[in-house]
Amino acid sequence: MGLREEAGELQEELTRLRHSLHREPEIGLDLPLTQKKVLDAIDGLPLEVFTGRSLSSVTAVLRGSPGGPTVLLRGDMDALPLVEQTGVGYVSEIAGAMHACGHDLHTTMLVGAAKLLSRRVHQIKGNVIFMFQPGEEGWDGAAKMIGEGLLEVAGDRPVAAYGLHVAAGNVPLGKFATRVGALSSASARMAVLVRGVGGHGSKPHLSKDPVPGACEMILALQAAVTRSFDVFDPVVLTVGSLHGGTARNIIASEVKFEATIRCYSEASSERIEEIFTRICRGIGAAHGLEVDVDFAQEYPPMVGSQAGAVAAQKTVTALYGEDEYLELEHAVYGSEDFAYVLKRVGGTFIFMGSCAPVDAPGIVAQNHSDNVIFEDSVLSRGSAVLAGLALGHLNPGDGLA
Repeated sequence: MGLREEAGELQEELTRLRHSLHREPEIGLDLPLTQKKVLDAIDGLPLEVFTGRSLSSVTAVLRGSPGGPTVLLRGDMDALPLVEQTGVGYVSEIAGAMHACGHDLHTTMLVGAAKLLSRRVHQIKGNVIFMFQPGEEGWDGAAKMIGEGLLEVAGDRPVAAYGLHVAAGNVPLGKFATRVGALSSASARMAVLVRGVGGHGSKPHLSKDPVPGACEMILALQAAVTRSFDVFDPVVLTVGSLHGGTARNIIASEVKFEATIRCYSEASSERIEEIFTRICRGIGAAHGLEVDVDFAQEYPPMVGSQAGAVAAQKTVTALYGEDEYLELEHAVYGSEDFAYVLKRVGGTFIFMGSCAPVDAPGIVAQNHSDNVIFEDSVLSRGSAVLAGLALGHLNPGDGLA
């Protein structure tokens, strides 16, 4: 029996696990309920299992015969702070938490891959690391797992790493897509506090008004995006928060605004702090204002290798046919902390269409929406592709389909 058929036989079991995870979503780095479900799901498999010290991670190692390489497969486990509105039969039972980015599917598919590969443990040469990761949604979970020894847990560092992410709308249901090069953006956060001297709205000359200074900074930052960076290496800056003042006739003493910044290369990522900080402080000085800039690099750009993209195409094609693999036209706009893994290990990140078509093309609830509904039907396909990617390194002659 081929990998595709074996994965199909797991579909009902995987669906039950996914629904259980969806009903009890957990946020951040501490996911005790989720961790226990993962541990229960892989119990009895021939795996060496390790749990995190500072987070509720699960790392499992499958050891085949010695002398082969190590491959890493990843599934993230955390949810988002949303109140679910889908009305599905397995709706979240945890107030204010929802698996709105599909991490319940990712976790389930990685469990499925662990089961499929465990059945072939005597046929593979090398090791597989299964990375069940908390804290992807802004908590640096991947970096923390790396810090706790993720990449060394099998003895040899991985020669390749693969992750898979469900997608709403931008990839057709059941199809897989990736590309060579940038896969997702780097992200950075900038908070700017502009301090002046408050006063009466009728006497601005006796004050130092931070409002026009802050407004000028925001506009200048937008201009800097188009004048300081190559248009073919795009940078996106969005000021999403702006606060200052208490009444229309009072000149505030301070204004604060916050921005998110995205880019797709290390070169741009290294320049944005100096450029944007200099602009804000320079404008502040011109207005006689004091400016504090709190800048934090969050995630690096996620970059896939040529070999990783080739492996993805070969695996998907062998399992499901040429039509099921697509080349991503461009990187996605969000950020992903699997970038920390791919920065150290070659590989790729695959997007999988997981939402049913709708009557109005292009109108579908997106990832992070409180109305997004991901299809259970993709679970076995994702498990098979993850397992197939590992087998491409550990047993290239295995009959996948």
